[in-house]
Amino acid sequence: MTRELMAPLMFGGLVVFMLIGYPVAFSLAAVGLFFGFWGIELGFFQVELLQALPERVFGIISNDLLLAIPFFTFMGAILERCGLAEDMLDSMGQLFGPVRGGLAYAVIIVGAILGAITGTVAASVIAMGLISLPIMMRYGYDMRLSTGVIAASGTITQLIPPSLVLVVLADQLGRSVGDMYAGAIGPSLVQILLFCLYILALSIIKPAAMPALPPEARTMKGWPLIRKCLWGMVPSVVLIFLVLGTILMGLATPTEGGAMGAVGAIVLAVLHHKEFSRRGKIAAWIALAALTVIAVPGFFVWQDAWMPAPLVNAATAFLGFAKSPLFALFYTALTILMLEAAFIPELRGLIREACGSTMRITAMVLFILVGSTVFGLVFRGVDGDLWIEHLLTSLPGGVTGFLIFVNIFVFFLAFFLDYFEIAFIIIPLLAPVATKLGIDLIWFGVLLGANMQTSFMHPPFGFALFYLRGVAPKEVKSSDIYWGAIPWVVLQLILVAILIFFPGLVTSFVNNGPTGTPSTIELQMDTPQNNTPDADGKTEQDREAADLEKAIREGK
Repeated sequence: MTRELMAPLMFGGLVVFMLIGYPVAFSLAAVGLFFGFWGIELGFFQVELLQALPERVFGIISNDLLLAIPFFTFMGAILERCGLAEDMLDSMGQLFGPVRGGLAYAVIIVGAILGAITGTVAASVIAMGLISLPIMMRYGYDMRLSTGVIAASGTITQLIPPSLVLVVLADQLGRSVGDMYAGAIGPSLVQILLFCLYILALSIIKPAAMPALPPEARTMKGWPLIRKCLWGMVPSVVLIFLVLGTILMGLATPTEGGAMGAVGAIVLAVLHHKEFSRRGKIAAWIALAALTVIAVPGFFVWQDAWMPAPLVNAATAFLGFAKSPLFALFYTALTILMLEAAFIPELRGLIREACGSTMRITAMVLFILVGSTVFGLVFRGVDGDLWIEHLLTSLPGGVTGFLIFVNIFVFFLAFFLDYFEIAFIIIPLLAPVATKLGIDLIWFGVLLGANMQTSFMHPPFGFALFYLRGVAPKEVKSSDIYWGAIPWVVLQLILVAILIFFPGLVTSFVNNGPTGTPSTIELQMDTPQNNTPDADGKTEQDREAADLEKAIREGK
């Protein structure tokens, strides 16, 4: 037994545990501790290195960036249950009904909007499966097309900001969440375009597979239909703009943006609830308007590179003068909403269910992150990072070979792991190698995020397929669901290839942050110091652990 064998054996042991099906969080911690104690026994690992473990766990718990996860999860849980998806799907289906394949276009567009405001695949797939699939079946849509477009549109959630996976990737790569969101804008739009082009091509090649709705099925037209579409879409788009825009512009940290999104979700739930009083609905609109008035001038400050200087100066002065009163107006309107909502049992139950769902998901994420920290500490202690670096940098083809290998590797890992597990286990191993090869980590993170979409779409653990199977009528065969997903997985892989050959789709949206006088209007975003990597991709915690290990080896 030699020290060089410890890292590959440790990695292989983790793979065995995961293939058995043992919970990932406990698999990571168990493998890490086992090899740590075994390495101590063999003299390959210094017991003093474990002293860094409590500090690392405390660093996870005290990481403000991770607070964005429960906020975005709560936002998605509220919007999943408030009836917003039903309204949008009904109105968009009527709008696109006269077009061949119109229901499929409606599912793609609504899936993109829901993905942006909920951040969860389950919410999008379940809502669209319950509402759209029976309608598609009734009007003669091909079964595999119907199930495939519903599942695929739900997975757009993972790439469209503000996505949870992008928050996790930013944290693991030590990069700004705002930059990761900005970088994902172009790829998410290209993904929607690819889906729509596929439907267009199929409508020409196989028109019988997606007939237009008959006239008797289109019960609304003209201004009533347009008004219903606007009623469903405008508040949602405003919420997306507020949450994403304030983060990108530097008006809010990701955690503050997530909190704003959680509040906005309650506002949308109020607006779609019939029992709410006129005063409550007025307060909801005031809350949205106050945040919008803050966000629009912030956009001018953010884009001061090409905005006229007088306009930027006016926006800066306005924000410095009016931001605090506008936020006070927002919180006053929010207080009115909460007094109002307390007397409606349905809204109380909605918030209670959302809190329970948020707690379960947040606890799962933190346990996985703590387990991955235990594994990562021991893995680095036995020179696992050097083994991975040597293995990947010696691949033929240089950067291109590395990217091809990593994307194939992540694609096959997605058969067995979900995106949280891949992000916490694999990304910390790949980031230092990518940095050494000169790869932009924002582009690398968005590229892997696009790849990890497929984890929801193929067996054996394609959760989007499981969600759809759970809500689909009994006459829908499981084979139709699985076969229907294949073309959409191919489209997702095409996006990965496009991003490799056209990195400007990511990088052109990044580094457009505020360059004026952010301190005047308090636009500075704080970045946790221990998450900032150096030129070698090492964070402060990594450097401290390396210094401790070096001191131990030298006998100091």
